[in-house]
Amino acid sequence: MSTTTSEQNSPSFQYPPVIPYLTLSDATAAIEFYKKAFSAQVPELHHAEDGKRVMHATLLINGGVVMCCDEFPEYMGGKQTNPLALGGSGVAIQIHCADVDAVWNQAVAAGGKVEMPLADQFWGDRYGILSDPFGHRWALFTHKPKPADMGQTW
Repeated sequence: MSTTTSEQNSPSFQYPPVIPYLTLSDATAAIEFYKKAFSAQVPELHHAEDGKRVMHATLLINGGVVMCCDEFPEYMGGKQTNPLALGGSGVAIQIHCADVDAVWNQAVAAGGKVEMPLADQFWGDRYGILSDPFGHRWALFTHKPKPADMGQTW
């Protein structure tokens, strides 16, 4: 029998029009990582009938919604569909942060791997990219005004 944890009756959020949905090799461990790295809240969690894998979870991260699940190769012709099995992901989930340095340090301390160091970028933002232990990429940034000397070169 499947198990469900849900606070759906009194959600404190609205579903946005676009929601990233992550397929994971170990959703339970990933959810714990997202809690540590990004202070994620989990208002909805459904386990599969095997009692081990996550069939669906809704996470609240920095005011946004990300959904995730474990992969179920038995329904995908035996194929694995998580980024680690596929050799990586070309997608990065962007998180706009009021204090990007604090969130960056928290995510790295939780086990995030730096792909592009957090730094003040030529276009003005403080921006960096890290990957989680499950192969998903996260771009963290604080928007800053465009430098006056930047012009219209891009």
